[in-house]
Amino acid sequence: MRRGLSVFLLWMLLLVRLSLSQEGEQARKKITGIDDLPRRSYEVSGTITELMTNDSIFAAFAARLRTDVENDLNAYEIEDRTTLRKFYGVLLNLEMLEGNYDDALELIEKIRTLQDKEASRYTTGILSGTILAWHRNGENVDRIESREFLAGLLTERLQTLPWDIVQESIEEIKGSTEILSENLIMSIVKGQFEPVVEQTGKVSTEIAYRIVNLRYAMNMILPVKETVVSTLDRYIAAHRVEKPDIWQERSVELDESEGLTPVVICIWDTGLDVGVFPGRLFENDGEVVDGLDNDGNGFIDDIHGIAYDIEEEKTPEILYPVEFTAVQLKAKVKLIKGLFDIQSSINSEEASALRQKMSTMQPEDFNVFFEQLTRLALHMHGTHVAGIAVEGNPYARLLTVRFTTDYHMIPKVPTMELSRKMAQNYTETIEYMKSNGVRVVNMSWGGTVRGTESDLEANGVGETAEERARLAREMFDIEKEAIYNAMKEASGILFVNAAGNDNDNVSFADYYPASFDLSNLLVVGAVDKAGDVTSFTSFGPTVDVYGNGYEVESYLPGGERLAASGTSASSPNAANLAAKLLAIDPSLTPPEVIDLIKSGASPNDEGLLLINPKRSVDLLMAQK
Repeated sequence: MRRGLSVFLLWMLLLVRLSLSQEGEQARKKITGIDDLPRRSYEVSGTITELMTNDSIFAAFAARLRTDVENDLNAYEIEDRTTLRKFYGVLLNLEMLEGNYDDALELIEKIRTLQDKEASRYTTGILSGTILAWHRNGENVDRIESREFLAGLLTERLQTLPWDIVQESIEEIKGSTEILSENLIMSIVKGQFEPVVEQTGKVSTEIAYRIVNLRYAMNMILPVKETVVSTLDRYIAAHRVEKPDIWQERSVELDESEGLTPVVICIWDTGLDVGVFPGRLFENDGEVVDGLDNDGNGFIDDIHGIAYDIEEEKTPEILYPVEFTAVQLKAKVKLIKGLFDIQSSINSEEASALRQKMSTMQPEDFNVFFEQLTRLALHMHGTHVAGIAVEGNPYARLLTVRFTTDYHMIPKVPTMELSRKMAQNYTETIEYMKSNGVRVVNMSWGGTVRGTESDLEANGVGETAEERARLAREMFDIEKEAIYNAMKEASGILFVNAAGNDNDNVSFADYYPASFDLSNLLVVGAVDKAGDVTSFTSFGPTVDVYGNGYEVESYLPGGERLAASGTSASSPNAANLAAKLLAIDPSLTPPEVIDLIKSGASPNDEGLLLINPKRSVDLLMAQK
């Protein structure tokens, strides 16, 4: 299956699940986990392009979907608020597309009450509600006056919001709207959905939801995009303030002269550029770079760690490979920076260049473009994470374990054989960590059963959605059981895991390892530099603490630095603290380190525990 990295890449569209309707008067079935959501398929005659662009074809498709969603809401008692928001969200888009504005307003309020985050409660419906009011009152007057009326409606709504709470959410809305285009929408249709229909003639409920979301974006947002973006831009410019940075005063730097204990930190990720970290590397003295397994441990040239390729086979190459030249890499890094800057409403040179490039791209160009950016992000990810994990700690010694994730729009097909190999490699990898004295492992990634289902569907595997769900669960459980048992047996190692960036409940969605209850596992969500929860971070009962995951600067391969957002950044901030505690007192056990981190943490306004390195270190020193 495809492991999901926890780096936050700008995207507009929710991936959604539906449940299967039931008839009759029986008691509503309780939905407590993702496996309880029955699967369904929708036959598609013709192409998704026709479905997207032909009103009558779409209307018939939408009617089937609407009936199923409404029946599901009647038939099932759904505890998960994220799932309910997705159900009501697709109904909202259907009501908007059909002009049922009173029903749409009711759905906006239902979704608002289901929001887990304060900023989301304020911003729910900020665009849909404005567009709704505009369609009712102003769209039929003179074009210029109509656009001014829309801008006025949006401005009026924006002015009621508490800027200090909604700042990042509004910036993200502007960023996602700004890069929206018909060519981008059709690139998703042609690159991701058409291949599925060509192979199977049907789509899952997940893709059905996305089709509705794309149709809504094309019909309701694109026509007013220019007005929306310019209005948001003016509002942001008039209100932008630099948030206070709570992390600087909480930081701890260890001094090289203190004579503390070196700590081996494993960066289990997409590999890293060892040249960026001189003096901070794990060294395997029993190995030399000669193409041989000198120490007989089963790995060739594992001076600084080990790696597995896309086939789950061993490889000595510990940095995710790319085929770009140095000049090409530098240019593409600027594109990624431009993407992040657009997301944060920063009018940089890189953001302008990206806007210009995307404005001229055809649908077929977008697929290649995003595959290249994804590949580059995978190349960068582990090094960026490692830089955060060792910041301010001269006693850190980096050991890398590289896995390989597919960057293609249509990923490599999951198989039972690959899942068994992955499971074997999880066990082997953690044994390697134990053998080489690893004390802390950072895991800015996770696995989900829905990810496996999506990859199976993308490759046309499974006669029915139910068969695909069963197969995905079987593969997923092979991997999940192996990594759970291996982590549990490695009781002397502290595993630090990113909660994920899907804004959902990790327990309901069954992430591994974020949903595990293990005494040597710390799960970390993301807040921004002021300690406010991010819009993207996942959550749930197993998420222990939160760290800075917004615009965190760190190294890239080659030594350049870039600020990036995601729980990928918050997790190594917590791993950094764990390694410093162990450098001060190497006798600490993983549960003791976790206790120090949680005891030193303090709640933000929403009650989330934010790590406080200085306080945790002070607690340790007081104990000593």
